[in-house]
Amino acid sequence: MKALLARFRSRSLSFTFTILATLSAGILIGSLMAHDVHGKEASGSSSDATPLQIPDPVKLSTAFSQIAKEVGPAVVNINTESIPKNPPRGAQGGNQGNFQDFFNHFFGEPNGPGGPGGPGGPQAGPGGDDDGGEGPGGGMRQSLGSGFIVDPRGYILTNNHVIDHADKIFVRLATDPEGDPGRPAKLIGTDKATDIAVIKIETKSPLPTVKMGNSEGVGIGDWVVAIGSPFGLQQTVTAGIISSKNRSIEPGTPGEFQHFLQTDAAINPGNSGGPLVNMAGQVIGVNTAIYTQSAGNQGIGFAMPSNTVISVYNQLIGPEHKVVRGSIGITFQPQQSLSSAVERVYGFKNGVIISSVQPGFPADKAGLKPGDIITEIDGRSIENGDDLVNDIAERKPGSTAQISYIRNGEHKTATVTIADRAKMIAALGGGSEGSGPGGTASSQSRLGLSVRDVPADVASKLGIPGGVLIDAIRPGSFADELQMLKPGLIILQVNRKPVSSVSQFQDAIGALKPGEDIVFLVTDPQDHSHANTYVGGTMP
Repeated sequence: MKALLARFRSRSLSFTFTILATLSAGILIGSLMAHDVHGKEASGSSSDATPLQIPDPVKLSTAFSQIAKEVGPAVVNINTESIPKNPPRGAQGGNQGNFQDFFNHFFGEPNGPGGPGGPGGPQAGPGGDDDGGEGPGGGMRQSLGSGFIVDPRGYILTNNHVIDHADKIFVRLATDPEGDPGRPAKLIGTDKATDIAVIKIETKSPLPTVKMGNSEGVGIGDWVVAIGSPFGLQQTVTAGIISSKNRSIEPGTPGEFQHFLQTDAAINPGNSGGPLVNMAGQVIGVNTAIYTQSAGNQGIGFAMPSNTVISVYNQLIGPEHKVVRGSIGITFQPQQSLSSAVERVYGFKNGVIISSVQPGFPADKAGLKPGDIITEIDGRSIENGDDLVNDIAERKPGSTAQISYIRNGEHKTATVTIADRAKMIAALGGGSEGSGPGGTASSQSRLGLSVRDVPADVASKLGIPGGVLIDAIRPGSFADELQMLKPGLIILQVNRKPVSSVSQFQDAIGALKPGEDIVFLVTDPQDHSHANTYVGGTMP
């Protein structure tokens, strides 16, 4: 049996190889025959073949290329070096504030997508920074972004977050060779509220500049071009359209001066600070942020409008190198958080209803009170809170404004003297103003709550010496996380010290440092038992 199987296998293999050999020979002969026939045909038919010609260049749409030629030379690459600072005790990494994290995550983080590490490098996760790598100075880290020249003497516009905390700033021009470390630049001024910065490089000859445009003339659907250094690739040009205008990203106080143009032009890490250009070759925005889930372009980019940028620039190059904004000392509830019922009950469609008035500040001195509805300024109708903020902020401190308002259905007017917003914030303990041109107590930014004085008649009825009434609590804030603090409650004490007014409350909060304990003694005016509650936490 074994011998029989062996012979069978041998014959099978012999048959197989024969078949393969025969097929191979057939294929080879067929190939040679085909080749031979092909060669004969080719040698006999090439006389009627016409040689191909390279045609003259055809200019189809030249608008984008023309913009790139005109604007590109004025767009620069920005590198920064900074010595890593040790975080304060208890810090968990990352910045405080989602919008700054948003900037850091998606634009020019060192060794992230747009930093020296290139597209494949590590990147900061949501809520954290990428500390980057060691730079040429030893223990340094580098950041990367874009900017553009607006003055032939070397003045450059960019984003504040591109150069924030930098110890050294370097600018590489479009004509500088690859690998050039760039020219040293000095900081002229920054405005964190709009994330705009002005830097300057020294030059012996005039530099190419961009043309600034009017962002108010931009329409949804208009073509735009973005130029910058995404992922470190200098002089990259992308195109898209304006997707929306007046887009707010961070609601409330942090975003009260940030109203962006939205575009689907490809914007990636490293584009930050570069120009967004209209089809006339004019800069109508500064590329600032993107919304993404992949750390790359997803067609949703944001640019600070040129009209805002120009106003900020003109103040930053002034003698004081800072932006001065007006304020009247009020807070208000954002329009989007007001129900239609509030508007119906209070009898208004347009305007701003005052939440609180800071004692001793302009609105208070002019007689304005919580519940008043501001409808006009100098005869111009006020649409909403953003409109009010922009109007008041643009006015010079010391000037006056005629404010029309409604109180209990009666129309009234008051003359208000505009104050310096920054000085008012400092007087309130260094905090930030609230959702409005006049702001709230420093507790609004530190704690996330806004307060006002308890009216004397209410205090008398409740049998308390005074206190501050909680007006509002910002979602996700420190006060919100305590859960037991709610609008309508009255704070009587802070760390066992009585607070009978907003000013006393601000003094108590301002004296506390991050990490210290804070305990509120609160009472509910609706609770007829008059029981007090203790609410405690650790200062952020």
